Amino acid sequence: MSAETQPIIAIVPAAGVGSRMQADRPKQYLIIDGKTILQHTVDKLLSHPLIERVVIAISDGDPYFSDIGFAYPDRVFRVNGGDERADSVLSALNYVKRHFTDSWSLVHDAARPCVSLDDISRLIEQAQRHEVGGILAAPVRDTMKRSDANGSIAHTVERRGLWHALTPQLFPTFQLHQALMQAQQSGDVVTDEASALERLGYAPLLVVGRADNIKVTQPEDLALAKFYLRHSEGEK
Repeated sequence: MSAETQPIIAIVPAAGVGSRMQADRPKQYLIIDGKTILQHTVDKLLSHPLIERVVIAISDGDPYFSDIGFAYPDRVFRVNGGDERADSVLSALNYVKRHFTDSWSLVHDAARPCVSLDDISRLIEQAQRHEVGGILAAPVRDTMKRSDANGSIAHTVERRGLWHALTPQLFPTFQLHQALMQAQQSGDVVTDEASALERLGYAPLLVVGRADNIKVTQPEDLALAKFYLRHSEGEK
């Protein structure tokens, strides 16, 4: 089976997502235009014609998830998440491995509802032709500073070749599962899926993504996400 014919399963780690939003609930359950951020994110993923289903890793005992609905409920599956992002992704990968022998797993942050379908298509097209897989990323445009222990500037960092890692990140399911398992067994902390592959010597592809693929982490991000989502309504 060629890479292009293998199913693509989206994974959304949403267990214990921290919030700096000054709200009474995790940020993925905050509302934008009548829908939670998680609904916006999942519905966007499932509106892409190449994504078969979404597996969401949710904290055991989460009181909010059961109260929300999705545009494609028969294609949304819940698994129990873990304390760390990698634990949640591994839990979802275990589900994917059981149900799809050969597949690609597309991991996307719950709090990135503004990802464009064009970006997802470009990632799938380029990453599936790459020997490892790839991630959406944005070149660093601003001057970068490294601080010292007192919060003062230690030095300026050369920005050439620096990228902001975004999601989705797309890898063959078995390969990603093995990489995350090995990192977990070694006690190594990996902050995204690409870093799990990197620690094994792989070099995932960087696929240029749009700057409006923001992650909602601060209260002011809600207004920006609302603007981008309204602007993208009717996207094909």
